[in-house]
Amino acid sequence: GALLALNKPPGLPVLGRSGDLSLDALLPALRRRLGLAAELHVVKAPAREYSGLVLLSSCYHTTKKLQQFFTNARCRGQYPATYRAITVGVPAEVEGEICTGLCWQQRGDRAMVVPVPAPGRRSLARKDVKSTRTRYQVLSTAGGCALLQLQPRTAFPEQLQVHLTLLLCPALGDHEHASQVGRVLGVPFFLSPETAPTRTQVLDEELLSRLGLSPRQLHHLPLHIHLQELVLP
Repeated sequence: GALLALNKPPGLPVLGRSGDLSLDALLPALRRRLGLAAELHVVKAPAREYSGLVLLSSCYHTTKKLQQFFTNARCRGQYPATYRAITVGVPAEVEGEICTGLCWQQRGDRAMVVPVPAPGRRSLARKDVKSTRTRYQVLSTAGGCALLQLQPRTAFPEQLQVHLTLLLCPALGDHEHASQVGRVLGVPFFLSPETAPTRTQVLDEELLSRLGLSPRQLHHLPLHIHLQELVLP
């Protein structure tokens, strides 16, 4: 019918400035290529850094109906988006739920998302901090890495990356938050964002070899978080 699903590569933003490469800028060319009479709209898409499912619609009413469904789903206890992630490290428990407050914090000339383990009622009421939750399940492990299934129960920018660092298992290719997981004698521990400057993710030689990468190529490694499934009404 009116719906079209695509698999977005990591690094492609949904919206961009005029002249920039973005999903929205590609829609007219996609419409011509598919020979569609009506223009395409983005119903649901993963964040710029993520890969995975993009849901498009050529019917305005279908677009609005589905966007309203996704907006209201959490209020009804429904969680229609399921992600997969490859992590550096294996969680101590095979499944569980990560719960923490998240907020934006200014660091120099840039803002980043940081965890607030025990947010106060006032900060939550003022919406300075948002209480966030993500369900996770370990699907498989190999070579000190894990394949996780993630189901966010709330929505906040970079929620999945921050939650994985709190599990002490940052996502592969997370050059924003992975520095917050340190190691002493092979044992991981959490470093506060204030003491862990952002840098390219550090991987051991064995993992680099398995990926076929040199240390100089590491900054090109994309974030390995993928929107795997969307459940529609």
